[in-house]
Amino acid sequence: MKEFMLYIRNESDHLKSLSEEQHQAFLKACETYINKLKSQDKLIAAQPLVKEGTIISNSSGEWKNSAINETGELNVGYYHIRADDFDDAVRIAKENPEFEYTPNARVEVRLIKTKETTTGFEYPK
Repeated sequence: MKEFMLYIRNESDHLKSLSEEQHQAFLKACETYINKLKSQDKLIAAQPLVKEGTIISNSSGEWKNSAINETGELNVGYYHIRADDFDDAVRIAKENPEFEYTPNARVEVRLIKTKETTTGFEYPK
């Protein structure tokens, strides 16, 4: 099996339109999704992210901290999964409850590079 990251992207206020009952149903759907992936031994880790943070850059030797754009689209969480191949990872991503509860959700599916081909260096887990 290969490892993939599913980056959950959404509007910063994507849950504000949900009633309390809908929000609780969304959280329960996430728990069900996570438990299904765990039972299939496809989940390595999953966590939501708070929207506040900073972006650090170093241009021309000068460090800069910038606020994350809290009013636009941002990464709201991730799933580190195992999948048979890219198509399997996409299928898993399509089952994410974000799509059912928030219309602007997007999931970025990325294969994780576990080893450098030229040097043989294996990245730590």
